[in-house]
Parts: sequence; structure tokens; C-alpha cells
Amino acid sequence: MLNLDFSFVNWTFIQGFILKGLWFSIILTAVATVGGIFFGTLLALMRLSGQKWLILPAAFYVNVMRSVPLVMVILWFFLLVPLLIGRPVGAEYSAFITFIAFEAAYFSEIMRAGIQSIPRGQVFAGQAMGMSYAQNMKLVILPQAFRNMIPVLLTQTIILFQDTSLVYAIGAYDLLKGFETAGKNYGRPIETYLMATVVYFIISYSLSSVVKRIHRKIAIIR
Repeated sequence: MLNLDFSFVNWTFIQGFILKGLWFSIILTAVATVGGIFFGTLLALMRLSGQKWLILPAAFYVNVMRSVPLVMVILWFFLLVPLLIGRPVGAEYSAFITFIAFEAAYFSEIMRAGIQSIPRGQVFAGQAMGMSYAQNMKLVILPQAFRNMIPVLLTQTIILFQDTSLVYAIGAYDLLKGFETAGKNYGRPIETYLMATVVYFIISYSLSSVVKRIHRKIAIIR
């Protein structure tokens, strides 16, 4: 019979093992979200530019990244880049770079859909006012696209937070690694993995509830 014991759970346990990993997971999520949206928007604009020399490389990058598991991208960068540059990159830097590069492909498709959702009349109105393509995109199209895509962008961010657990594969000290390390130190791996599951669920479910409220407010505004 399974004998679970959570008596070791106290502030020392949380402070010594969990908070460090949680902080890294939050920072990785935030940096990857900001970087992913920035580069994803650039990729989306390239694909919508109408110029083949911009469309083809952007489409190739997005399609390749979306066809490869994130854990493979993390491992490839962590293992192959040191061979090319002659020095280790480090697990944390590898995580930041690969997450930004990977998420840019997904945010690109979200932003492309958001831009295409704006009625053509808005584009023509900007052109009639004498705006250039860049001005029209910056002042008219992108602000509306970002507003429309907020719920989807936040949902992707929640998925990103869950995916941060994959940096465990290269030894980065994220939230899951914190629980795993605690399990080894206290000799209670089953209990710590169960707690990790509960913590990930609580955080993800809470954020999903917030996204639903935001989506309802945006729907009312529309």
C-alpha cells in the first residue's frame, strides 16, 4: 500500500528548493513571451509583406520550428552550439535563447491571424489619409491586432509556462527541477512529484480563469 508522507513540507522546504525554481520558470516565461512576441511580430510582417525574399525565409523558419518538438530544439542548441563556438553556453542561457526562438514561430502565427482579422477598410482608411505601409501598420493595424489577440497570446503564455518544465532535460533549475531535487534530498520523490503536479495545475488553472475574464471583457467592448 502506498504510504505518502508530507510532513517534510515546511518553509525551509519551500525556500530552499521551490522558490528558486519557480522564480526561474517565471522569468523564463516572461522573457520568452516578450521576445517571442517581438520576433513573432517581425516574422508575421515578413510573411504578409508580399515580398518573396521576405516571405520564403520567414515561412521556412516558422514551419520548421512548428514541426520540431521543443525538447529537441533545447537539446540540439545545448549540445551542438558549444561544439561550434568552442565553449559551453550554459543551461540557463540555452533555455532563454531556445524558448525565444521557438515561441517566435508560434506567436508569429497568432499575430499573422490577428493582423489578417482587421477589416481591409481600416487599411484603406489609413492609406486614404496618406499613411505609409509602416505608419499604417504601426498606428492602425497592430494596435487593433494586439487587442484582438490578447486572450490567445495569454493562452500561449500559459502553455509556455508549462513547457518550461522541459529545461529539466538540460539540467536548468526550474520549478520541476526544484521539486525533483527536494525529492532526492528528503527521500520522498513520489510526494514531491505529486506536489509539482498540483502546483502546475493551480498556476495554469488560475491563469486560464484570468484569460477567460479578459476574453469576456474584450467581447463586451467589441
